[in-house]
Amino acid sequence: NPRASRTVPFVSKATGMPWAKIAAKCMAGVSLKEQGVTFAPIPEHISVKESVFPFNKFLGNDTILGPEMRSTGEVMGIDTDFGRAFAKAQMAAGQTLPKSGKIFISVCDSDKRDAVQLAKQLVQLGFTLVTTDGTHKTFARHGIPSERVKKISEGRPNMLDLVKNGDITLVINTPTGKGHHTDEAKIRTAMVAHNIPCITTIAGAQAAATGIESMKQGYGVQALQVYVATMK
Repeated sequence: NPRASRTVPFVSKATGMPWAKIAAKCMAGVSLKEQGVTFAPIPEHISVKESVFPFNKFLGNDTILGPEMRSTGEVMGIDTDFGRAFAKAQMAAGQTLPKSGKIFISVCDSDKRDAVQLAKQLVQLGFTLVTTDGTHKTFARHGIPSERVKKISEGRPNMLDLVKNGDITLVINTPTGKGHHTDEAKIRTAMVAHNIPCITTIAGAQAAATGIESMKQGYGVQALQVYVATMK
């Protein structure tokens, strides 16, 4: 990234090294050895970067991302454990992961196999799962309990009613790609309006489950300088 606007500052904070300054001196003819940079810093801690999106400023827009730039900034979560680092990053971005409650899961057909293992982990963590018909049947075949809820198009009470009543603490919804006027798009929009975390990829959901599991065991906070001091 020749602009070095976001990634380089992130890596600098994660490693405790002023890489932009070091690179500028290299271009001016000062070698790495002359600058005292004689090893590649490999942190013992984990640093997670999370983008911050202003969806709450533009209610009604779907949260699915495309190729255009939408984030207004980035935050960092740091810990010695990936799960806690990920959870801290979500917290800093204003999407605190829940430790209990009901999780709504609705995934496209290609993600249903991966969603099964994810659902088992969430049940073991003490969550109640809420699903629409297709995902409900998939989970039932694997012995995973879930509460079936109507789709918006099927009448009431439906998913939006649960959201308005404050019954849902997290939504996992992988898009089918069928457009912005579908039930899933309306659900994602409602999540933003009610400030409920919404995850749209299986990989993100798996990371969230790991984060929740780690946070349930507790976490601590310490200065950035403490983390990078161990690398010097």
